[in-house]
Amino acid sequence: MCDETLVKHCSPTLAGLKTANMFMYSFEDNSALMCDVCRLNKLLNKKGLRVIPLKIYENKALIYIYRPDRLASDLGNKKAEKVLRQCGYECNTESYCIGKLISRLTSCDEFPHEIGLFLGYPPEDVCGFIEKKECLLTGFWKVYDDPEKAEKKFAQFRKCTKVYYSCFCEGCPIEKLAVRSLNN
Repeated sequence: MCDETLVKHCSPTLAGLKTANMFMYSFEDNSALMCDVCRLNKLLNKKGLRVIPLKIYENKALIYIYRPDRLASDLGNKKAEKVLRQCGYECNTESYCIGKLISRLTSCDEFPHEIGLFLGYPPEDVCGFIEKKECLLTGFWKVYDDPEKAEKKFAQFRKCTKVYYSCFCEGCPIEKLAVRSLNN
């Protein structure tokens, strides 16, 4: 897995500004995919990050990079818990919920809308999307509740990605770009 791809798609998570990111990754065979995932986990676990494939297709995978401590906090939000219960989740522990999300990605015809909760999107925006409300702003996600706050976050994420990509191009390795979680 190309570290450049990770920097382009996941800088806000590497920097500790966002709970998680995901991206599609093309691979030649399953063993190469798993070697890449293991390599990244060896580099990033000590910084409080995990990398897992959420869904594997014929020659590509949906890769999820996340901060377990932040995900647990996000999923423990009362509004998030309510959305998860409505989507068939029976527990809000991080590991259970990721397992259930993987199951839903595999078994559902459409993309599970609650996935926004796993990416650190505000529960109000996830609910707005599920309820097909009128979108107020589109950026890293569709915003239904507080566009001013979201635009500030989007600007922060764009700046972070620009700075991280510049540092990466100047030779800074991925493990130095990743910021340690407060709980690690």
